[in-house]
Amino acid sequence: MNQERLFTVLREPLISEKVSIMGDKANQYAFKVAVDATKAEIREAVETLFKVDVNKVTTANVKGKLKRNAHGVTRRKNWKKAYITVAAGQELDYMVAD
Repeated sequence: MNQERLFTVLREPLISEKVSIMGDKANQYAFKVAVDATKAEIREAVETLFKVDVNKVTTANVKGKLKRNAHGVTRRKNWKKAYITVAAGQELDYMVAD
């Protein structure tokens, strides 16, 4: 995978109570990723950027919510999230990506 694609696959980390619990119990982390990203691309991007060993990648497509406003009904964009399981004894530090 080229360097430019590597930086566009991962959009942002998802930080929530559920993800915090998963990180403590199962060594899992969550990211918003590009809609067209594959599991192999996500694995390579995380391994390269954070220098960890990825055991498993699970993805889920999230449908955008319907919102009502003065102009009628609009829909937020659909997006994709990825749950990444890293090897035991390793962890991701969102602040430091070499």
